[in-house]
Amino acid sequence: MARLFLLNKPYQVMCQFTDKEGRTTLAEYINEKGIYPAGRLDYDSEGLLLLTNDGDLNHRITHPSQKLPKTYWIQVEGDITKEAIAKLREGVELKDGRTKPAKVKKIEEPQVWPRNPPVRFRANIPTSWAEIVITEGRNRQVRRMSASVGFPTLRLIRASIGHWHLNNLQPGEFIVEDIHLPKKTHPSSMKNRPTKRTGGFGNKRPRKNHK
Repeated sequence: MARLFLLNKPYQVMCQFTDKEGRTTLAEYINEKGIYPAGRLDYDSEGLLLLTNDGDLNHRITHPSQKLPKTYWIQVEGDITKEAIAKLREGVELKDGRTKPAKVKKIEEPQVWPRNPPVRFRANIPTSWAEIVITEGRNRQVRRMSASVGFPTLRLIRASIGHWHLNNLQPGEFIVEDIHLPKKTHPSSMKNRPTKRTGGFGNKRPRKNHK
């Protein structure tokens, strides 16, 4: 049986279990052998990260042919405009090609945890929030998209991947699902059973401060 870990990856945590430079890694929160991230989440991004012990499940989650939608909440510099949102919806031109059309809308500030360290603001420039849903997985794609329309991303939180959602997981917390994976079944139809939430090693809470 495949196991799927749903982790709320904190800010400034490497999306791997070891790091030669001594930065905080996933090993700070999950003490489990034989699991690997299904996809990536940047060091300076937060939110939902999926990990699994099953290669087939990993493939089904990450392969471009599956086109699993990924939802992000982004805090941008400036009051994002209808024109900018329209451009993002249509697709924007990046150095590695034009992006596919995205679902984008302006949202109120989500009820999420405070970032540590806090976002640095410029006193004379407001910020705003947008929700963007994409099916691609290019390097730092969402940040590059928002910058291309004139609204650089200050904070990025991944809220969902496919039908898996962050819900009320706090930074460093995770839940585990047992996945019954029939052959040639799309992830959206997988049966799953959640287990208790935990904060890393057993019931240990994650550290609040990371260097």
